[in-house]
Amino acid sequence: MKVHIQQLDNTYSDQLIDMILNIQQKEFNVPITIEDQPDLKQIESFYTEAGGNFWGAFIDGQLVGSIALVKFDERAGAVRKMFVKKEFRGKELNIAQELLEVLIAFCRERKIDAIYLGTVNILKAAIRFYERNHFLQVEKENLPMHFPLMNADNVFYALTINQTI
Repeated sequence: MKVHIQQLDNTYSDQLIDMILNIQQKEFNVPITIEDQPDLKQIESFYTEAGGNFWGAFIDGQLVGSIALVKFDERAGAVRKMFVKKEFRGKELNIAQELLEVLIAFCRERKIDAIYLGTVNILKAAIRFYERNHFLQVEKENLPMHFPLMNADNVFYALTINQTI
């Protein structure tokens, strides 16, 4: 199985909504609806035009994973919509890792120095993944002023990218 990662636009909204809501609601019982996530219907205006981006991972033309970057400051962004379908998770395909590396490369090219994210404490595998990738836990009150908070999130992480030594 070959994984193909590409930039997404509004034409992928329905596929994204289908994949993400399935994972959030059915797999993890997170009480969230599409109404709580209007950004999924406005990928270009919410992500791309603001200086961020949205990527999808495909296998045989099927969307199996996603990651997005919201640029909320001159040199900072928030990781959003990091999802991989259950049957495609794990080290064999390494989709989450590839998606994160695409996002970090994008940040390096655009001189975005730090990325932040919020997640939910029940998502233990996601938390382990971020920690393995050198994200450090941050207290909510220490997040940047313009960080776009999501109501469900209760654990926060930061990663410094372009460190000048």
